[in-house]
Amino acid sequence: MADGDIPEDANEHCPGTQSESAGKSDACEGCPNQEACATAPKGPDPDLVVIAERMANVKHKILVLSGKGGVGKSTFSAQLSFALAAMNLQIGLLDIDICGPSIPKMLGLEGQEIHQSNLGWSPVYVDDNLGVMSIGFMLPDPDEAVIWRGPRKNGLIKNFLKEVYWYELDFLVVDAPPGTSDEHISIVQCLGATGIDGAIIVTTPQQVSLIDVRKEINFCKKVGVKVLGVVENMSGLCQPLMDFKFMRMTETGEHIDVSERVREYLREKAPELQNLIACSEVFDSSSGGAEKCVGKWMCLFLGRCHWIRSFVRLLKKVDPASLIRNAMSAPALRSS
Repeated sequence: MADGDIPEDANEHCPGTQSESAGKSDACEGCPNQEACATAPKGPDPDLVVIAERMANVKHKILVLSGKGGVGKSTFSAQLSFALAAMNLQIGLLDIDICGPSIPKMLGLEGQEIHQSNLGWSPVYVDDNLGVMSIGFMLPDPDEAVIWRGPRKNGLIKNFLKEVYWYELDFLVVDAPPGTSDEHISIVQCLGATGIDGAIIVTTPQQVSLIDVRKEINFCKKVGVKVLGVVENMSGLCQPLMDFKFMRMTETGEHIDVSERVREYLREKAPELQNLIACSEVFDSSSGGAEKCVGKWMCLFLGRCHWIRSFVRLLKKVDPASLIRNAMSAPALRSS
């Protein structure tokens, strides 16, 4: 049995991740990998040959990961895809968050359906050079809960990789759910032979999110995926000063809206201030946030994204291209 078949934190007498008894034998009791091993595909998988053929026309594959939910990973995945598409590249965005697909909503694609041709499933296109695939396009009711166990999730991810015909892509951006569960193991196993260029890990500045970044980095190390870097999202709130709502608190604690009076004063007395952008921290970053931690994590800090009042403004005002240029300069992407 190859050493690579046995996780570092496995129990003694581990049968190996590719064994038919993986996750099921007595030696697996209490192992932190038991559930993942029990649901992961075993032995040579004929589907991997089909997936490799599909991926032959995809130059680069990037995973977008997060240790904690709610850090804006899907927002960043969409932002990343738009930024790359703006460079006149052919981009595919694959949403493998089976239980909580949010990409269709974020990209204004709700209600769209997947069409099938003799070549396979056709992605839903935002632009001519940006295609999207998500389970969100397959649900008859967007409010319907997806209550699936690991094997069924793995099966759908395989189908996405086998059946979707992307034509030729420069980048396939994979938006994964938070954590390190079945979907992550499945996508790494399915794409491993075709080459994953690396993962971008998204976090927010506060400690409760940062502590899970280390776990995500360790996951990448164990499965052999290069960490391209860490992005700190929601680093602050930025919006035009004139868009703020100004409130005055009375002696009784009541809040009175004085926004129009303030705007009128600025227009008359200080017109030069009207074009200012006001920024403030949303989360406490006194510990230094992700930028300080990357030194300990031995990986690259790609930059910060600030909260903008709407997603459209986020795409217009945050410069994701600078983040992508850093990521693309990594050795894994420079080689071709």
